[in-house]
Amino acid sequence: MTTRVIFLDLDGTLLGDDYSPEKAKPIVDELVKRGYEVIINTSKTRFEVEYYLSAWRLEKPFVVENGSAVYVPEGHFLGDIIRDVTNLHRENYWVMELGKSYIEIRAVLDVIAGDYGLKYYGNSTIGEVMAFTGLPEKLARLAMMREYSETIFRWKKQGFERELSKNGLKTTRGTRFIGVTGNTDKGRGAKALLSLYSSLEKVESYAVGDGENDFPLFDVVDKAFIVGNLSHPKATHISSIDELLEVIP
Repeated sequence: MTTRVIFLDLDGTLLGDDYSPEKAKPIVDELVKRGYEVIINTSKTRFEVEYYLSAWRLEKPFVVENGSAVYVPEGHFLGDIIRDVTNLHRENYWVMELGKSYIEIRAVLDVIAGDYGLKYYGNSTIGEVMAFTGLPEKLARLAMMREYSETIFRWKKQGFERELSKNGLKTTRGTRFIGVTGNTDKGRGAKALLSLYSSLEKVESYAVGDGENDFPLFDVVDKAFIVGNLSHPKATHISSIDELLEVIP
C-alpha cells in the first residue's frame, strides 16, 4: 500500500487576497476524498493554521513558520511514532522543533532594526500589521502570535540579511516579505514528516507553492507544482490551485 502525501502552501496558493478559507474548501475536500494526506506547509503560525484547518474540518499534521516546527495532532496515527523522536508535547500536539525560538530571533532583530529601518511583527502595531499584510484584524492577531520566526515587511537599506546570517539566522524570500528563521526551511519540515510516513509504508509525495520559500520543499518531493511566474527545475507550472485537480490522480 502507498500513502500519497501532498504539501500545500497557503498564501498565494490555497488562499487568495481576501485570505478566506471558503474558496479552497472544495479543493481540500476533493484531495481528502481522493485519499491524500493533506499537509499544510506554510510561513504562517500554528494559530493561523488552526483557523484554516478548523474551517476545512481537517485534522492532519502541519508544518509552520517556514519549516521551523512540525505539529502532529494527538489522535493522528503518526502521534505514536513522533513520540519516539521528540518528547515535546504542546496542548493537543506532539511537536518536532527544527528552528530557533521566536525569543532568540526577535532579540537579534531588535538590535539591528534601527540601523536598517526594519519593520516586522514584533515592532509593529496591529494596525500596521493589517496595513502591511492586508489581513483582517482577527487573522492579524493570530499572525502576531509567533513561536519560531519573524517576517520583515519593510526595510530602508540593504545589508541586514548578512547581519542576520552572522548571528546564525536564515532569511527566506516569500512572495512579498522576508522570513527570518533558524537554520531550517519548508523542505526540512516536509522531509521530517515524510520520514515518519515512510516508516510505515511506501510514500508518494507532492507539493504546491508559489514563492522562493517553497523551493526547498519542491526539492524533497516526488512531484511539485508552482503557481505564478517563478520557475523551479522540479516544478510544473499550473495557473491556479484549481488546475491541480486536473493534473494529479
